[in-house]
Amino acid sequence: MEEETDVVEAKKVWESVKLYTVRCGLCSKWRLIPSKHKYEEIRAKMGEEMFECERAREWRPLVSCRHESDVKQDDSNMRWAMDKPNIPQTPPTWQRILRIRAEGGTKFADVYYVSPSNKRLRSMVELRRYLEDNPRYAEDKMKLSHFSFQPPVPLDDKYVAKRQNRDIGIGIGVMSTQNANVGAGGKLGHPPFSN
Repeated sequence: MEEETDVVEAKKVWESVKLYTVRCGLCSKWRLIPSKHKYEEIRAKMGEEMFECERAREWRPLVSCRHESDVKQDDSNMRWAMDKPNIPQTPPTWQRILRIRAEGGTKFADVYYVSPSNKRLRSMVELRRYLEDNPRYAEDKMKLSHFSFQPPVPLDDKYVAKRQNRDIGIGIGVMSTQNANVGAGGKLGHPPFSN
């Protein structure tokens, strides 16, 4: 049984996402989210609550649907993708890291969790083993359902190569069943999956 004090320190993993955005369910305009923490909070509730511009008044007091979008999808300097809704908010003291892969690969992005002891975990299998080997997390009521390794879907369907085809594309975001979208990364756009 590996104790947490024996864990080898994980390599530094740099986050690929620089901007987080949410799409208003009423006016379809994108609102910049001030932090990853706030983005994850909104994304975790997208299936229950539609995001509206007025919610952004928490960090931008005068914003409404009448104002221009904070970002435009046609900015070629950014990549856009959509997260699925209801991905749980990262547990306190943990980090959820998203690394965008290079264009032309067979997978768009990798999701990692970094534990409080700085151990990088790459899958549910590794996470399950880590939680079993460190029983203090069970005492903290930590469950596998508090984590998701689901990567976002690129909005440019050519970014990721098909298994036998070498086409390319990139991006990041989230969509709710109410047709509101949350985005992160560079660009965001219309959801690539249906409700």
